[in-house]
Amino acid sequence: MPSKREGAVPQRVVIATRESRLAMWQAEHVRDELKRLYPDCDVVIDGMTTQGDRILDRTLSKVGGKGLFVKELESALLEGRADLAVHSLKDVPMTLADGLMLAAIPPREDARDAFVSNLHASPDALPPGTVVGTSSLRRESQFRAMYPHVHIVPVRGNVGTRLDKLDRGDFDAMLLATAGLVRLGLESRIRVRMEPEQSLPSPGQGALAIEIAADRADLARLLAPLHDRSTALAVLAERAVSRALGGNCTMPLGAYARWTAPDRLSLAALLGRPDGSLLMTASGSVSLDPASDDTDAAEALGRDVGESLLAQGGAALIEAL
Repeated sequence: MPSKREGAVPQRVVIATRESRLAMWQAEHVRDELKRLYPDCDVVIDGMTTQGDRILDRTLSKVGGKGLFVKELESALLEGRADLAVHSLKDVPMTLADGLMLAAIPPREDARDAFVSNLHASPDALPPGTVVGTSSLRRESQFRAMYPHVHIVPVRGNVGTRLDKLDRGDFDAMLLATAGLVRLGLESRIRVRMEPEQSLPSPGQGALAIEIAADRADLARLLAPLHDRSTALAVLAERAVSRALGGNCTMPLGAYARWTAPDRLSLAALLGRPDGSLLMTASGSVSLDPASDDTDAAEALGRDVGESLLAQGGAALIEAL
């Protein structure tokens, strides 16, 4: 195990990650940043196949949710087989396992959803009966509400697998995360970056999370330069919405916070039915210094917006779902 001496830089750091191309890009990005900061530290990557990667014949909402992508990585942290794990923040459960903490949230990539198609220039150009693939109930709900004439079909697999299915004609269009396409150098595949007013992102979408064991103060110090406070405050507000609603993959839930002024964090959220027949929305804002560590205010904003959704009938909807 790396030394835990006060102020010491570990001689070796092991990063746990999924083995998908996107997950490896994320881990390599963190590795390269650590090597830049600490040239004498040996940073290695340990790729793992998670349960979420193995189960591809059912939607995430039916097999346990996005947390299936992190359990094996978290076990490696708790057992000391790895020092840190790099996740897509939207895959990280709202409540962490005992003994773990998020040590750093780096600057966020574009959080918007992407419309991808080889046949159609935009969602507005889709004819009736168009087959659109997505793995997200949230995207499905909002897209059905805007375009009730299209046919939504679940699609699983990593980004490359999904694009292969699109290219061989299994789908006419697909909804993906912009951030993943950008990180993989596939930005040219994007036809339209859908604005939050069209498709509200998932809590934490576009952000990375670096998780460590809670007793690893040495790693917390090591990772501190990678942490972006303004991103962290925004995503903490989003995750607080999900936590207030008991957030999981069984309900279409969106939450997106952005800095609408230098010192104002604004948050929008929605909750709906998968068929798009009902979409409830709520919003709020708070004055904050983006360079501060005022996580309480950010999370309070998220709780307030989440409770507003519950008051609109969200509690009954969640129970029904």
